[in-house]
Amino acid sequence: MTALRKLTETYTYADYLTWDDEVRGELIEGVFYDMTPAPSFRHQDVAGGVYAQLRTKLRGKPCKPYVSPVDVLLLNEDREDGKARNVVQPDVLIVCDRSKVTDKAMRGPPDWALEVLSPSTSRKDQIKKLDLYERAGVREYWLLHPVERVLTVYTRIDDGRYGRPQVLEAIGSTALGILPEVLIDWAEIFDDEAPTPDERSTDA
Repeated sequence: MTALRKLTETYTYADYLTWDDEVRGELIEGVFYDMTPAPSFRHQDVAGGVYAQLRTKLRGKPCKPYVSPVDVLLLNEDREDGKARNVVQPDVLIVCDRSKVTDKAMRGPPDWALEVLSPSTSRKDQIKKLDLYERAGVREYWLLHPVERVLTVYTRIDDGRYGRPQVLEAIGSTALGILPEVLIDWAEIFDDEAPTPDERSTDA
């Protein structure tokens, strides 16, 4: 791995761009969080299913969905990409201000972000990313457990912070808070199949 030597070091987007292509990770306040090995098939199936629905429902609309891997630079006030210390890859995101999107990365917060939880990333997604997304101005943040099918929704309120989270079952359909006309149909995502006890005990 090029340039990544000590876990105690902090890095910037400029460092990140020098690493080998097979290095998958994110930076939060300059700290590297490893994203290898690749996500499970269930994880990718769920994230891809949500993205496919959003792509269809937002076609021709100002807001546009994207699916990981895409680099999102957050809290980069000086606007120099190379100095960014927060580089994340939400599983699925929506951006309504398309001027934020460049060929290489997105500058600034998406309007909506989804993270599909897995044992290897759940702590980061539920603590580190939650704090980062709140501070950066992500308007709505969904955390989905793909085996238990539990959805936690954080929505930005008037003081710029997230209000009390909604905890929902991922059944039927769920509307996006920022785009109430857009519904995610969970039967399409999960093929209406109940998880088995074995699935509940394995890595998502």
